[in-house]
Amino acid sequence: QVQLVESGGGSVQSGGSLRLSCAGSRYTYTGDCMGWFRQAPGREREGVAIICSDGITRYGDSVKGRFIISQDNAKNTLYLQMNSLKPEDTALYYCAAQLSTSRLSMFLAAAYNYWGQGTQVTVSS
Repeated sequence: QVQLVESGGGSVQSGGSLRLSCAGSRYTYTGDCMGWFRQAPGREREGVAIICSDGITRYGDSVKGRFIISQDNAKNTLYLQMNSLKPEDTALYYCAAQLSTSRLSMFLAAAYNYWGQGTQVTVSS
């Protein structure tokens, strides 16, 4: 059974930091790319940060320079370091694994085969 389990969410004040973790099985780490998405109430799920098998990383415009995606292959764990958090970063954060299309679609939620259950991040002003 494929499982992705996120952790590390919480409540923080504006300007603070959080680190999210996503633990998966070795199987979920066999795809080309994986990443983090977020969804705020009433909004579509949006791509936040992506990392691919050759180490390249890509970020959504709203988080560039503030968030860092990384992975520990030995632990089958994906991370998202979030710094300088803003109230508009408040959302449910999901990790996604196994990009099933070309990298041109890496920021499309529908392009991923596996998802975690989400972890809530709340940033207060």
